Order: sequence, then C-alpha cells, then structure tokens
Amino acid sequence: MPGSRKGIKIMRILRNYILKELIGPFFLSIIVFTFVLLIGNLLKLADLIITKGVDVVSVARLFFYLLPYLLSYTIPMATLTACLLGFGRLASDNEITAIRASGISIFRIATPVIIMSIIISLFLIPLNDQLIPKARFISRSILKEIGMKRPTAFLEAGTFIKDFENYIIFIYAIEGNKLRNIRIYQPQEGKQTRTVVAEEGEIIPIPEKNIIKLKLINGTSDEPDPRNPENFCKLNFKTYYMTLNSTEVTDSGKLEKKPKEMSLSELEIECEKMKKAGISKDDLGHIFTEIHKKISLSFAPLAFVLIGIPIAIKTRRGERTIGFGISLAIIVIYWVILAGTTACSLKGSIPAWLAMWTPNIVFASFGILMLCFTGDKGA
Repeated sequence: MPGSRKGIKIMRILRNYILKELIGPFFLSIIVFTFVLLIGNLLKLADLIITKGVDVVSVARLFFYLLPYLLSYTIPMATLTACLLGFGRLASDNEITAIRASGISIFRIATPVIIMSIIISLFLIPLNDQLIPKARFISRSILKEIGMKRPTAFLEAGTFIKDFENYIIFIYAIEGNKLRNIRIYQPQEGKQTRTVVAEEGEIIPIPEKNIIKLKLINGTSDEPDPRNPENFCKLNFKTYYMTLNSTEVTDSGKLEKKPKEMSLSELEIECEKMKKAGISKDDLGHIFTEIHKKISLSFAPLAFVLIGIPIAIKTRRGERTIGFGISLAIIVIYWVILAGTTACSLKGSIPAWLAMWTPNIVFASFGILMLCFTGDKGA
C-alpha cells in the first residue's frame, strides 16, 4: 500500500492529520511555558520601575531582549509537550492501534514529527548562535546604562556587593542615591584586607568617564602606616571619595563580551587568540563547552521527540495536565544531566563535545529503543 498512489495519498493525509494534532498543543505550550518563565522576570522588571525608579523605556527594552533567551528553552519544551499531548490523545482513542492495523509501522507514523523536530532544531541554531548572544550583550549594555543613570538600582542593602573592581561593599540601608552605614573591604594579595567604614554615603555617577564616585561621610579608613607600610593605621575623615569601576568594563570603558554573548565564529576567534597567547587547550574548556552547548541545545527538540512519542503511546494519556506533568519531569531529568555534564566539562573531566551531547544521545538512544519495543509489541 505505501508504494502505490493510493498509499502515498493515505500517507499524506496521515502526515497532515498527525501534524495538525500537534500544532495546537505546540503553540499553546510555547505561550504557557514562556509566560511561566516570564513571571519571575516580570516581577524583577516591575521592581526596577516601581521601587528603583528606572524609566519604563529601558525596562521595556530589557523585556524585549529577554524573549529570545526564553524561546531557546520554551521551544524545545513545547515540542516535547506537543508530542506527549498529540500522540497521547491518538493512543488513548486507539487511533494509533487502528493506523498500525492498516499496515503502517510506528516508525512511519513518527517520521513526519521527527522531520518537524529537525526543522525546529535547524531554526534554533541561528537563534542560539546569533540572536541570543546579541540579545544577552545588549541586555547587559542596557543594565550598564541604567547603572550609570541610577547606580543604586542594582545595589541590594544587607548583601555583599562584588560588582566593583577590587572592592567588596556592604550597605545596611539604601535610600535613593543615599547610603547608610557602609563597609568597604579591599582584599590585597599577601597583605591585610583594607577596610573603610562610613556612617553615610552618596553615589555620584560620571557617565562620560564610565566611572562611579562614592562619597563617604563621617568614617574611618585603613591607610598604610608610614613607619611600617605593611600595616594599617586608622584615619578618621569627614569626607572621603572613592572611584568604583565595574568588574565588567574594560580599560577603554567598553563592556567585554562573555563567552555566552559570542557567536560560534567569535568563540572560534577567541579560542585562536588564546592559543596564540600560549594558553593550553586544557584551559579553554569554558569556550569549547559553550561552542558545543549552542549546537547541542538546538537539537534538543529532536531528542525530545524521539523519547516523547513512545512514552505518549505507552501512557495513552492525552489530558493536558498529565501531558504537561510528564513533560516537566522529562525536562527536569534532561537539565539535571546537562548540569552535571557541564560541570564535568568545565573541570576538564570529560571532553566538551561529549559532555554537551550526552543528554541528547541518552534521550535519543532511549527513545529509539522504546520505539523499537513499541513497534514489536504494538501500541
């Protein structure tokens, strides 16, 4: 039958029917998962406007550049959920059994969805390689702009702040640009940590120089003892100025790209630069990890489909709540494995390519075995 014209027509109808069954749950899942992931971020963004006084336009830009990053997670998750819901519904209504009774194998039933997952994966490659790194870097640039306009927007009272080069700052209370009860620690290699304490302070941004001045009022400062420079002596002051430089800004005042903010081509260039600088291959694990991670995560939908189809057929549950529950369980397992292999890759315990591809290989292999078992035993 599959070789005849009638068979081809039947397969086309079957393909369209199965894909139609998955399209609705796919887009619904993208909306649901994106909304869930957005909730926590929206609360933080709203706090910037309401509590910190950041302008709405800057926050809206942050929100816009956050979406591509979320889609890189929600699209694979939605692919898996659509698979579980669609095939679960077909199996629960015995439609899979009826299709197979007509002589169509489980692999032919799965083929259209596998092709769809490959197309989705190919779409995710430029998203993970180009769009998301740019969005990440622009977001950090926006945060830097906000930090220069409202330096206290990202400072939290009651926590140790390590965002400024060479300093660790603890602030007991923050009111606008005014600070209360400040402790500043300056760790020094081979020497005692220098400490500056002040009753009050004020943040003074200087955007044109990409620096922030900290004005301290009524306090004490550790200064080198003229008789023994390795020791400090306490000096009282009424007014004291310090210059704070961000740890993320280069000497030229520009933000330096992190590996997660680079495309594959930029990562390769960075890798070559480091090799020429004499850095060994073993010390480039973070770059190799990021390179393989961008590609492997793009193919997560394919791995999810391969494992999702047999699980859906076996469980025979097409209800949305159960489908979402099973999907979340599988996703959690995937990310736990990925987190473990990523840690091993960064330590150099296993090659980066193996570490990043292990979750996909495990899920795809397990899924193919389950499909074979389903094909032998029936739905």
